Amino acid sequence: MTIDDVLQLIRAKWNKELNSVQELVLRQVWDGQTYTNIATTTHYGEHYLRNTASALWQVLSEITNLPITKANFRPALESRGLTAIERELIKEYRRRQQPLAPGEFPGGPVPLGSPFYIDRPPIEALTYQEITKPGSVIRIKAPRKMGKSSLMLRILNHAIGLGYHTVSLDFQQAEEAVFQTLDKFLRWFCANVSRQLQMPAKLDEYWDEDMGSKVSCTVYFQAYLLETSASPIVLGLNEVNRVFEYPKIAQEFLPLLRSWHEESKRIITMQKLRLIVLHSTEIYIPLKLTQSPFNVGLPIHIPGFNPEQVMLLADRYGIDWTKSSDGERLMKMVGGHPYLIRLALYHIAIGNLTLDELLESAPTMAGIYKNYLQGIWATLQEQPEIAAAFKQVIKMSRGVELEPILAYKLDSMGLVNLDGNYCTVSCNLYRQYFSS
Repeated sequence: MTIDDVLQLIRAKWNKELNSVQELVLRQVWDGQTYTNIATTTHYGEHYLRNTASALWQVLSEITNLPITKANFRPALESRGLTAIERELIKEYRRRQQPLAPGEFPGGPVPLGSPFYIDRPPIEALTYQEITKPGSVIRIKAPRKMGKSSLMLRILNHAIGLGYHTVSLDFQQAEEAVFQTLDKFLRWFCANVSRQLQMPAKLDEYWDEDMGSKVSCTVYFQAYLLETSASPIVLGLNEVNRVFEYPKIAQEFLPLLRSWHEESKRIITMQKLRLIVLHSTEIYIPLKLTQSPFNVGLPIHIPGFNPEQVMLLADRYGIDWTKSSDGERLMKMVGGHPYLIRLALYHIAIGNLTLDELLESAPTMAGIYKNYLQGIWATLQEQPEIAAAFKQVIKMSRGVELEPILAYKLDSMGLVNLDGNYCTVSCNLYRQYFSS
């Protein structure tokens, strides 16, 4: 069993959800943490954690008919698979607790608690562990609609369960005027973080024109936000690629993030700051290796779904593909792209289309992907050089070597798979639609 299997089994047997502390204890002990370590990183009392764990070992012992303790928790259960009866019990529990919600149309981050979020081990466990480390940085890069925001939502929720404060900033929400000067941008940045932490914005008290905007911003975080907070602050930065569009801002802001990570190694207060950085494009701003925040911390690449994950998502939509090749047929058209897979399953589940009808119309203006494909088309029209490069890739059945920047830009749009500088079309949907 994996830790996720263990959690699902407990829920199914109990017929209720675990609370955040119970899940925290199980995940942390599974990862080899002591009660003392868990107490230190989460601010829960060690005695409380021990009592919580003791009750869980008793429950697991009854469920599995094995004498479960902290010492043997992982070895005993990792070597024990789920029985057929237990798998069916879990499946039935999910259906009762998380029925299909036709109104939940795919789009935007998958909400917390949604049955339609599919874990991609070991990504979730790695990020949950990393966020507990002082001064940590998690870098998540993937094309649009691959699940970056959904993952960040869960990391932030996990951090809340640890007793941390969290902030989520989306740079797409910033007005054009915000990017006029570095000073204006950093003041906007600090004001928004203050608001989400429900702390008064005291910019004028900490801003010093003689010290400059970057030092003022650092002082604001260190001497005010972090010093005032009794708990770590997790700062999630979404759509950082928006900043890339303003080279003068990016050349100052990105090294600033890097400097905060470096300062956490020598300044205890800065250790409270944890960063999650999301972006969909490669950075083309010239930065020294020692200035870039994109070569420190934990790098996370979000892959597409594998066949097992597609089958699991289909099951959660009430679609049984276990005895057919329908899952493979859908993946042959759209690859493992999470959004494209989920949109297809949504329409099939509510009875709009059969899989055959969906696949036939998918690469046309009558298909369910019409708006999505038109969005990509509009982007390509605005960037003729990238469009021409993609046209080369479409024409060839084998990999095409492109200039690195063109290859990375196509990859960041999710249109190609990269092997070095060699590109192949990422799925048949793109080949068929853009060929016509």
